[in-house]
Amino acid sequence: MPLPGKVTFREGVGQTVRVTNSSADAAPTADAAPTAHLELPGWRYVTSGKVRDLYEPAEPAGQAPHGDVILVVTSDRISAYDYVLQTPIPDKGKVLTALTAWWFEQLADVLPNHLVSLDVPEAVKGRGMICRRLDMYPVECVARGYLTGSGLKEYQQTGEVTGIPLPPGLTDGARLPQPIFTPATKAEIGEHDENVAFGYVANLLGPDVAAGLRDATLALYSKAEQIARGRGLILADTKFEFGLDPASGALTLGDEVLTPDSSRYWDVATWAPGGPQPSFDKQFVRDWLTKESGWDRQSQPPALPDDIVRKTRARYVEAYERLTGLPFQA
Repeated sequence: MPLPGKVTFREGVGQTVRVTNSSADAAPTADAAPTAHLELPGWRYVTSGKVRDLYEPAEPAGQAPHGDVILVVTSDRISAYDYVLQTPIPDKGKVLTALTAWWFEQLADVLPNHLVSLDVPEAVKGRGMICRRLDMYPVECVARGYLTGSGLKEYQQTGEVTGIPLPPGLTDGARLPQPIFTPATKAEIGEHDENVAFGYVANLLGPDVAAGLRDATLALYSKAEQIARGRGLILADTKFEFGLDPASGALTLGDEVLTPDSSRYWDVATWAPGGPQPSFDKQFVRDWLTKESGWDRQSQPPALPDDIVRKTRARYVEAYERLTGLPFQA
């Protein structure tokens, strides 16, 4: 998340929000994130994505307690179909932050991460992470162990996913012979990421960097998939963000990781290839918007009913508790 300039917030496999610090980009759009933010002692507000708010130290990096860092605050906002909904999901920010911190710990032996401290101002306690500032690579690093979503659509058209041939006859939800690395570009605001072949990344960043990103992505997915499966969940696919630590030059895992916002989790007990799988994310929200609300998808979505909010919150909390084995502390 380098500053100044563009800062990217990732929000689910195949989705992106990109905003800048420039005042020229301040005009709101239909899918723009809310502009309200907290005033936090010792921190200066920078910008917001659909879900996250970004702050930098009020003091120069050389005088700040943790050095050259940023404060990433995960809100309770929820987005769907490129819109930020007016109804928040209580405790969503805390669930995503706690789960990211837990996964960073589980994966620390695979790759270092950018988390510095969870000791944040009281107003964002449980929702904030102080992170090292990284020089981020401009690609979405996606690992897929199962066929669904945009990968399924591409496979049905070509028999491949980002140029990787797959066996014939695979259905929605099918497990792949082995996990695959399917990178994507980072789209501008209001647009969707585009799946690209490995060669695109190699041409963009060089073959050695591309191979390093691929290997790190698949190594992280392999360990996370095993952990999730041991807890009764299938990690169908996920995305990772990587950058270089300016101080050490080491490839470093950044952003959020392996949350229901950035990953597809399915229940092992109910997995049945051949159709869409119930997932641990905002499925209740999407289903209500498209099937029950009467929303025309051209205007701001309506407020969510209380039962949809409760069910969505419960799904996020269940994912956290099943993965970590810990009770969620609101």
